[in-house]
Amino acid sequence: MRLILIRHGQTESNVHRLLDTAMPGPELTELGRAQATSLVPALADEPLDAIYTSVATRAQQTAQPLAEARSLPPVVRAGAREIAAGDLEMAADLDSVMAYLKVVSEWLRGNPEHRMPGADTGSEVLGRFDDVVAEARDAGHASVAVVSHGAMIRTWTAARAVNLDPRTPEKYDLSNTGVVVLEDGTGDPERPWRVISWQGEAAGGPAVADPSHDGPNVDAWNSEA
Repeated sequence: MRLILIRHGQTESNVHRLLDTAMPGPELTELGRAQATSLVPALADEPLDAIYTSVATRAQQTAQPLAEARSLPPVVRAGAREIAAGDLEMAADLDSVMAYLKVVSEWLRGNPEHRMPGADTGSEVLGRFDDVVAEARDAGHASVAVVSHGAMIRTWTAARAVNLDPRTPEKYDLSNTGVVVLEDGTGDPERPWRVISWQGEAAGGPAVADPSHDGPNVDAWNSEA
């Protein structure tokens, strides 16, 4: 199966670098809507059998132009939601963001039962995204897009792709409407996927890019590294 993971478009919480993970969350900004629209031509050569999206408003709004262009009603699943920040929800200071990402890094370094304060363990987070992917595979789809979230996509891909080093997620930036393409069939039951391409920038290119206002995670993850 071919899996196209798409980060949602820009929100005001991204602009203000907030750990805004509660559902349903904010809507897209004007730029975020333009980013969502730009996915249609950017993915024109990518065949799709289904489009899944998280329950977040921003993810569903991002998926909508692509869904309409392909005549594919979005399949909304809670399992594709962002990694909940728990006690750190709506924080914007660097210490809080680094604390969030240190928990994620702990998961990727072999301790998936470590719990985000006030939220989930890594096993719970990865397991729910695994369930979404398994549902798409069991439905017989050959090529599926999933509109999800920055930390979720980077973490799940680092954990499940055989050709990414899970200890160095800071190497893999993912701006709003960045796109990661994977294919399965590695033969590794723990890491059955292989990254085919990683487009960290906005899919629509410089005209819709605003990397300095796409959330707190990149700077903090790089600071930790």
